[in-house]
Amino acid sequence: MGKIEKAEPKQHVPLYEDSYVHLKDELRKLDLLIARRVTAFRLRLEAMPKAASSHPMYISHDEVDWLLAGNDEVDAPSAELEKIDRELEALQNEIHISVAESMNRGVFLALPHLAHLFGLSAFELQTVVICLGPELERKYDKLYAYLQDDVTRKKPSIDLVLDLLCATEAAKWRSRAFFSDSAPLFRAGILQKADDPQSPSGSSGLAQFLKLDPRIVGYLLGDNGIDERLADAVTFTHLFSSMDSVFVNEEIKARLLDFVSAHFSEDNPNHNKLILHFHGPYGVGKQELAQAICGQLGCPLLRIDAESLLSREGSGEELLPLAFREGLLLQAALYLRNVDVLAKEDDKTKVFMKRLVRLIGEYGWLTFLTGEKPWTHKGLFGDALFHSVEFPIPDVPVRSAAWRKSLAVFGEESGNLWAARLADQFQLTPGQIKDAIGYAVCRRTVSKARRNVSLPDLYAACRSQSNQKLEEMAQKGKAGYSWDDLVLPDDKLAQLKEIYNQLKHRYRVFGEWGFGAKLSHGKGLSVLFSGPSGTGKTMAAQVIANDLELDLYKIDLSGVVSKYIGETEKNLAGVFQEAETSNAILFFDEADALFGKRTEVSDAHDRYANIETSYLLQKMEEYEGMVILATNLRTNMDEAFTRRIRFIVEFPFPDEASRSKIWKTHFPGAAPLSDEIDFEFLSKQFQIAGGSIKNIVLNAAFLAAENGGAIGMDHILHGVKREFEKIGKLWTEHHLYRPTGTGGKER
Repeated sequence: MGKIEKAEPKQHVPLYEDSYVHLKDELRKLDLLIARRVTAFRLRLEAMPKAASSHPMYISHDEVDWLLAGNDEVDAPSAELEKIDRELEALQNEIHISVAESMNRGVFLALPHLAHLFGLSAFELQTVVICLGPELERKYDKLYAYLQDDVTRKKPSIDLVLDLLCATEAAKWRSRAFFSDSAPLFRAGILQKADDPQSPSGSSGLAQFLKLDPRIVGYLLGDNGIDERLADAVTFTHLFSSMDSVFVNEEIKARLLDFVSAHFSEDNPNHNKLILHFHGPYGVGKQELAQAICGQLGCPLLRIDAESLLSREGSGEELLPLAFREGLLLQAALYLRNVDVLAKEDDKTKVFMKRLVRLIGEYGWLTFLTGEKPWTHKGLFGDALFHSVEFPIPDVPVRSAAWRKSLAVFGEESGNLWAARLADQFQLTPGQIKDAIGYAVCRRTVSKARRNVSLPDLYAACRSQSNQKLEEMAQKGKAGYSWDDLVLPDDKLAQLKEIYNQLKHRYRVFGEWGFGAKLSHGKGLSVLFSGPSGTGKTMAAQVIANDLELDLYKIDLSGVVSKYIGETEKNLAGVFQEAETSNAILFFDEADALFGKRTEVSDAHDRYANIETSYLLQKMEEYEGMVILATNLRTNMDEAFTRRIRFIVEFPFPDEASRSKIWKTHFPGAAPLSDEIDFEFLSKQFQIAGGSIKNIVLNAAFLAAENGGAIGMDHILHGVKREFEKIGKLWTEHHLYRPTGTGGKER
């Protein structure tokens, strides 16, 4: 960076009130430079051969001889030139002292600040003033055309700038370096070159015009609006979040704030550029914490999307330098989101990455890089300090605070009550929490319901925000069973209630009571349901999920188990990974096919089968959600699994009393039933499980619907016959119903 010289003020030198007053003096200085050049130009014309000045349409022999003799420069002293030089020196000293004292008093002066930001020399800064002149006053168009001896050349050329600022030919040659493409003025896009439109192909480097970038013009004139070329690519944040409104785990907030404050404190001698990489799922608070950090530092934040820039054709490469320059002009930290796309290996991404590294090195002072994945590029940023921070889904207290703030619109009492339940039930990020409430309110508005948003509405909204990718690997259970639909012995129902309560109160035990700190893994809830087919295992899983307002996903084993070595593990890893953010219960039916006994190793296939089983056991222990395994034959399950499963519930084949209750519960209240239905006969005569009873009842209902009457015994017995045929049981005449007068429509 260029350093602004400070000088002792003189009492008679006025302070600059603002940039406008300063620029007026700079234009006075420019006028003196032009006057000096005009004087020298006229002296040169007077010394030229008369033929050259009287015949401008051709070049005479005398003029060629004069030029070759080295007479094109007037080195002889001139009283008028000496007078202008004295005025220039006096004005320059006055400007220098006034600038230094004004800045000491805290007055913002755009031109010196521009020089400081981009490390511009005095020569480069004066070049900026020369190019600024025509943007402020039209007179400079005519003056520049006069000095270039061409009415069409109204803009300053490189040659004109050298003529105005260099006293000798040697100085001109040395100063050509200021106009190379790699020089600060052009590398930062402050100036732009343009060929002479009258001779675009024949313009030499010296003849190229110079134009001040429009954004720089605006900056010098006090316009700090975002470069209009960035209007649809960046977001400028003026308002800062306080730390209290950032819902990130307290340890992360405190550690980062201390780290950033220490880095930019006056006590730190090494003010290296700082790059903070935040990675974690959507809505976890990365952007909010970046804004809060900027609020603590007193600087704005400029946000830009890496993925969007890379997807643009052509303009993306131009916008990234503009964004970094904008950050420097506004003294804003730069926030580059979706940087996971930079992990690609294609040529376009590699070029983008190289440019990003260069721009951070040149113009970045505080840069945030954010994505969902850890950073894979190591050691790219040279002397810059790179620090990566993982943002997990916040714990229950932080989620509860996020819910309370978002639910405040529904009233404090409801908000506090609902916040605790929702935070405990759903592992959502603060961003997802905000989206869930918006979703619930929107659905209520669209449905034109008069009542306010209810807790069930919020439960549904939470499920909508959970990871839905699991549906690609599993089937979502949608049956609306309740505890009243379960027909099981009392001890089995009590066991299921215990399972339900463990999931309901897991935060109180693991979090508030500290049991979680004692466990490195195994915080999830693993359950095995075993028993004959149709005894209610799937229904029980659905009841627990419905009462907890969670989704239940039945894993499709055909899509998981693979005959190819390593594929089963890969598929299961995908299932558990997606389940982490799904807020769902996993249900593996016929799990003995997947979690079966390990065998003695007799060949490579046995060895890999055992590896699969061990891998599944590992994933079960690592998973912190709820997993329900169901099997018809518990004896087929590997003992390593059954030892480590938290609950094992045996679903018995229903006895006669249970079957009677099952028959009655399967008929909805609105179904028309005949008085002749004898539930005692059905439960005593047909020793079948609840799954078969459900099928029979449903088939009987359709038969009755076709006949146009109430559901009767004939319909039910016909359904029983069809079910017997399906499951391979023998149907005989003694199965026919003979009324005893003890039946009835009791439900």
